[in-house]
Amino acid sequence: MTEEIRTEEIRAEEESEGTEEEVSGINESAPEKGTIIEIEEVQERVVLVGVSGQDRDDTEDSVAELAELVKTAGATVVAVLIQNREKIHSGTYVGTGKVAEIAELIEEHRATGIVCDDELSPAQMKNLEQELDTKVMDRTLVILDIFAAHATTSEGRIQVELAQLKYRLGRLAGFGRSMSRLGGGIGTRGPGEKKLEMDRRLIRERIAVLGRELKDIQRHRQVTRARREKHQTPVAAIVGYTNAGKSTLLNHLTGAGVMEADQLFATLDPTTRTLTLPGRQEILLTDTVGFIRKLPHHLIEAFRSTLEEARYADYILHVVDASSPQREKQMQIVYATLYDLGIREKTVVTLFNKQDLVTEEEPVRDFKADYSLSISAKEGSGTDALKELLGKLLRENKILVERTVSYADAAILQQIRKQGELLGEEYREDGIFVRAYVPMELYGRL
Repeated sequence: MTEEIRTEEIRAEEESEGTEEEVSGINESAPEKGTIIEIEEVQERVVLVGVSGQDRDDTEDSVAELAELVKTAGATVVAVLIQNREKIHSGTYVGTGKVAEIAELIEEHRATGIVCDDELSPAQMKNLEQELDTKVMDRTLVILDIFAAHATTSEGRIQVELAQLKYRLGRLAGFGRSMSRLGGGIGTRGPGEKKLEMDRRLIRERIAVLGRELKDIQRHRQVTRARREKHQTPVAAIVGYTNAGKSTLLNHLTGAGVMEADQLFATLDPTTRTLTLPGRQEILLTDTVGFIRKLPHHLIEAFRSTLEEARYADYILHVVDASSPQREKQMQIVYATLYDLGIREKTVVTLFNKQDLVTEEEPVRDFKADYSLSISAKEGSGTDALKELLGKLLRENKILVERTVSYADAAILQQIRKQGELLGEEYREDGIFVRAYVPMELYGRL
């Protein structure tokens, strides 16, 4: 009996030691308190889907651009499917047969979702989610995501959030299964319907708050514009397709320090800087958000105050990526967007940028522009010719005067330097002989 008890004690001690070793092993592998655990972000793998109709022969180019948007948003394209049909299917965007093909592509490439090249209706998004059992996105959602990631100023964040909420408001019924309804009619109103109503109310309230904040920003912009008009400072708005090189041009001319990147919508927030021209004339350059095909109307509405910088500008600098095979189409999209914003009858200077990357010998033309120049903002070639042209345009709205100003009125020389172009001054016994280009208002005082 004693031996049996002793044997049990030894066995218990061995089991206890084993348990301690196991616990010790667990403790060694477990992270210490305060240790930072790095969690790798899973990159989304998506299938691109497009519909090519009879009047949409640029669908392949549009889908290729969508691929760049998806890449900028941080996802990977694993497959592309384009269906040729007369019009988009009202229920599932593509035909039912193509939906089955998409399901096969998702399974084959282990995709985490699909991205459609057009803005989907709530019904289309909901039906595709149910048929494919995967995440469904559209071009608008991807662009909004990029804008949200790249907005840095408070104004930019407000504009992006406003666009996102307006987009989401009309799609609450189709976003996610957690918001699904129990059904329609008397006796069928359930928790899902109540959640939708609550979400709609909260979104509308937030839209109202953001709308008021945006109006305050618009009033501030109007005050700034009025101050510019009072001081008669000319303004040139830099517009163009996204990734055409607008920010690079602004940085080269003014040293603005705006972010430059070879990606779509690298910068969103408008930047205004002063450019000193030959003859010490000054002009304000304002960078604007880039344009793109199928630019979501929610964004145009939210960014209207920003885009209207071009509307109130005296001149339009239209930057074109001359190395892009799609430059003609991109130019058409820029002009169409400008017309939608009511920007017409402005003096347009088209700058065919990225000449360092151009391989074709045939020159590119813009028949809608008043002037055209070939430049390379990255290397700085052609920018001196641009400054000379801007100086010439400013002189066209001024009058050449040669006057002797009394020493008592010498303060007017400072106004000439600020509002006009002082070509020369000579101090004489009877006063200061001035030769300058001045605006009409100042000419009357002289």
